[in-house]
Amino acid sequence: MNMIDVSNLSKKFDGFTAVDNISFSVGEGEIFAFLGPNGAGKSTTIKMLTTLLKPNSGRISVNGFNPLTQQDDTRRSFGIVFQDQSIDEELTAYENLEFHGVLYGVDKQTRTRRIKNLMQMVDLWDRRDDYVKYYSGGMKRRLEIARGLIHHPRILFLDEPTLGLDPQTRNNIWEHIRELNLNNRMTIFFTTHYMTEAQEVANRVAIIDHGKIIILGSVEQIMDSTSTGSLEEAFLQLTGRSIREENASSMDRMRLRRRVRR
Repeated sequence: MNMIDVSNLSKKFDGFTAVDNISFSVGEGEIFAFLGPNGAGKSTTIKMLTTLLKPNSGRISVNGFNPLTQQDDTRRSFGIVFQDQSIDEELTAYENLEFHGVLYGVDKQTRTRRIKNLMQMVDLWDRRDDYVKYYSGGMKRRLEIARGLIHHPRILFLDEPTLGLDPQTRNNIWEHIRELNLNNRMTIFFTTHYMTEAQEVANRVAIIDHGKIIILGSVEQIMDSTSTGSLEEAFLQLTGRSIREENASSMDRMRLRRRVRR
């Protein structure tokens, strides 16, 4: 069973094609890495999958639901950890999870049990009553992952989940994610610029550049097809070694602001 199906998906901003007729699927319980240079179309694709953007063309299915016409059902199907921090620093960690649980209609008894279990899982239970503004970057990231799981989603979207974190914290976060995947058959869809991260944890990888998927397969298949010894070398061979000056999220925000002004 596929948890995500994408067919001929495209998105344009003011004539610029950010996502160009891409198709792929992600199976139940799969860990799927969606990789690409800055500005390649990764964040735009995630926003369409998670109901935040409407595509110009193509079809999407998330847990069997259409994000365009079944938004509430789609949103209940997934949890998401955004690239940019989205938790409220003026609330305690517990209050952040409580608010999110209420938002998703989780009843009080279930909510209380899940908050404790999740905070214990990410090693934050002893700091549950601390204001988030006093948390370190790694603690905030772990809290965001716990928050994304409060409604027991079938799919977890992670947009650069370990960006800027030290190796110990990155390993800790991935340990929790692998546990969720193994024990609950939770489908994981993630982006990262740490190629070793993708190489170690992903069942399959799609590399997107200039809005197009240029290769999709297991890490071994991608390395074999490029005659390279690592995913990083394969990535550089396929996408080039020049520095990309503009990142995808800032481009998206800029173009959306232009549209709002109009």
